[in-house]
Amino acid sequence: MIEEYKILITGTMGAGKTTAIAAVSEIPPISTDVLNTDKSVDKEKTTVAFDYGIVTISEDERLRIYGTPGQQRFSFMWRVLSTGALGVIILVDNTRPDPFEDLSIYLESFKTLIEERSCVICITKADPDDTDIINQFSAFTAAQGVICPIVTADVRLKEDVLMLLDLLLTQLYV
Repeated sequence: MIEEYKILITGTMGAGKTTAIAAVSEIPPISTDVLNTDKSVDKEKTTVAFDYGIVTISEDERLRIYGTPGQQRFSFMWRVLSTGALGVIILVDNTRPDPFEDLSIYLESFKTLIEERSCVICITKADPDDTDIINQFSAFTAAQGVICPIVTADVRLKEDVLMLLDLLLTQLYV
């Protein structure tokens, strides 16, 4: 019998959720992308329900990875997808006008999951050698009462996304 674990990836539209899942999924990712009608973000398509992929951990364990829609108008799906999840990876697009405000929305929306399970914050579209950005986000999350790993990553790269999954799973065994 294969043991399956549910992981969420969330963040604003364009942060890289669909891309991250596609980078690691062993099956063609399932996507609910439709034409984007929110012209405030220069993106052709956007997720309206969820993205889905699978990663095998071992011969008897696998991860089911769900990407949430990024737009707050679909936040009802955030609650639905949170049910039964082991943790959440929050992608923060550092090129957006106020990435700290964006992060606040996700920290609040996934507060119970973060407190009861695990969380990793990944800053996307940032210089990977910029330790100052990590320090700024660490101070920000600590002020909000959240202590979790914060890293930069290129979610187009399988190794980077696997590192995020590993950081999330490691917290469950500490």
